[in-house]
Amino acid sequence: MNREQGLKEIERTRIIAIVRGVQEAHILSLADALLKGGITVMEVTLNTPGALRMISELQDKSGQHMFIGAGTVLDLEDAKKAVQAGASFLVTPNMDEEVIRHASTEGIPIFPGAMTPTEIVKAWKAGATAVKVFPSASLGLTYIKELMGPLDQIPLIAVGGVTEENIKQFLNIGCYGLGIGGSLINLKEIEAGRFDWVTDKAASLLAASR
Repeated sequence: MNREQGLKEIERTRIIAIVRGVQEAHILSLADALLKGGITVMEVTLNTPGALRMISELQDKSGQHMFIGAGTVLDLEDAKKAVQAGASFLVTPNMDEEVIRHASTEGIPIFPGAMTPTEIVKAWKAGATAVKVFPSASLGLTYIKELMGPLDQIPLIAVGGVTEENIKQFLNIGCYGLGIGGSLINLKEIEAGRFDWVTDKAASLLAASR
């Protein structure tokens, strides 16, 4: 899936599945489960053991149907390794202008993490595709809604605390996208081989968002 196709999938589903701590043996089954549930965008965080190998394998086996990226990209070295492994987009928890500029120059979509209005604007001016408000679970829906007032021209991604109960609220205030981790990528269910649980959760989140 190329850049344009991938960004259209984010705009269509609004959901990025955050894969953290999943075993390599489960990664293809997990991708299949997400796809069956209608979620086509996933990031593998680089602090997951074997993350770079998983990104490469996902691109090889699932990249035609899914937009595969790397998360927890902390610096320029991480960014280069992730792209070399095949990541189609990058997500960071921090606002590193060097990483943003590099991704922008290379034509790689990047969603850097930022918390304050100053950080968000700096990230956008440096070339961010959209800005991840982090940690949104702690900051809350009201904080993001307040940001939308003066910063409505900057696409924002809320990461953390998104559930079936509030996903529509996040979208109604204007979020460009939503990063969803543990409530969707449930390690206990995955390790037990219950991938249907992931499919059902993905479908439930999508249904609640519409």
